[in-house]
Amino acid sequence: MSVISPVHSPAPTYAAVLRTPHARRTFGAALLGRLSYGVAPLSLVLSVKDGTGSYAAAGTVMAVFGLTGVLLSPARAALVDRFGPRRALVPLAAGSAVLLVALAVATARPATPLVALVALAAAAGALPPPLGPVSRALWSGMLTDRNLLRRAYSLDTVAEELLFVTGPLLVGLLVRYASAPAGLAVSAGLVLTGTLALVTSPVVRGGAVQQDPGTPEPAAGRRGGPGAGLPRAVAVAAGVGMCLGAVELLVIAFADAHHRPGAVPWAAAALSAGSAVGGLAYGAVPWRVPTAVRLSALALGLGAVLAVAGLSPHPYALVGWVALGGLFVAPALTSAYLLADESVGEERRTRAGAWVNTAFNAGTTAATAGAGLLVGRLPLPLCFALAALPAVLTAVGTLVPARRRPASVVGAESLK
Repeated sequence: MSVISPVHSPAPTYAAVLRTPHARRTFGAALLGRLSYGVAPLSLVLSVKDGTGSYAAAGTVMAVFGLTGVLLSPARAALVDRFGPRRALVPLAAGSAVLLVALAVATARPATPLVALVALAAAAGALPPPLGPVSRALWSGMLTDRNLLRRAYSLDTVAEELLFVTGPLLVGLLVRYASAPAGLAVSAGLVLTGTLALVTSPVVRGGAVQQDPGTPEPAAGRRGGPGAGLPRAVAVAAGVGMCLGAVELLVIAFADAHHRPGAVPWAAAALSAGSAVGGLAYGAVPWRVPTAVRLSALALGLGAVLAVAGLSPHPYALVGWVALGGLFVAPALTSAYLLADESVGEERRTRAGAWVNTAFNAGTTAATAGAGLLVGRLPLPLCFALAALPAVLTAVGTLVPARRRPASVVGAESLK
């Protein structure tokens, strides 16, 4: 199967991305499987809490599930890079589905020991197939036009954001009409069905996508090992994750301090809506600034906005600032994935994307815990400023090297 040559590409629009041969089927299959990741966490927490009657037990099981998932994400991606999507994804998806069903059965039985639930959660967290990194690697293989690829990555990031909004809503329906363990069973069906649909798509069945003869490589790192771009992408993704992880808890504390708990869901919705709008707008703009510089600037903007948000006089003013900050989230993550992709060869694409994803998730988890230690000990405006600091520091720390990088290795995108 041939890729689309930059010289003969259609106009770089979202419609053009979806008109790429087999793109809709491949993208839809990956999203179906990734919906599982929006359903499983809340289903697991509610299932354990209902089965044991303990919030502490639910928190412990969820922490183990999340920790193994984050730590082993690069290893799962490495399996895909080494053995290919068809040979690696199917066993991972099958194992993940079996363990999620086992968790559903175990949590439905109140007599199940906590140690058994922890063990099952650790195993289930270790096996989810890396459908997000694989999806982005497939986009990179199908599209060598960097403008089209940027739109594809923006679309992918926004869609993933919406999945993590849709997933909990689906769990709410399942809990109302069935039970929380049913959510785990549905999550198992989603990950297995989506993965099987993905690996049977022509893009995956056709094997590795080859470059057209004479097509220039889009970035310097493609011919060798990872350059400076991948560490920069990982560092900024971690900073952005830390910023968001802390702000989620600080919004709750701010609303409680002003006796307006009803503002919390509005803030969460505003963040997601802002991120979706920002991501789609970012993909539509024909940027001429190098990806590394864009990434640092976006992270700096996010940190600056959320630092100012702590000075809001009212929770609903805070909602507005959070929405403004959300405009930077999807573009920053899209830039991080693009920079990682530009910095490695085809044989390392999935791992590169997984490292960015892992850094973001690890940053979010760590900062949520850290923010819990700050709330009540420091004034909330200062807590917001400290929460924004990781994004600002990583942005500044990576912006200077990116600007000093020789023009010959910036990448083809900056030369357009």
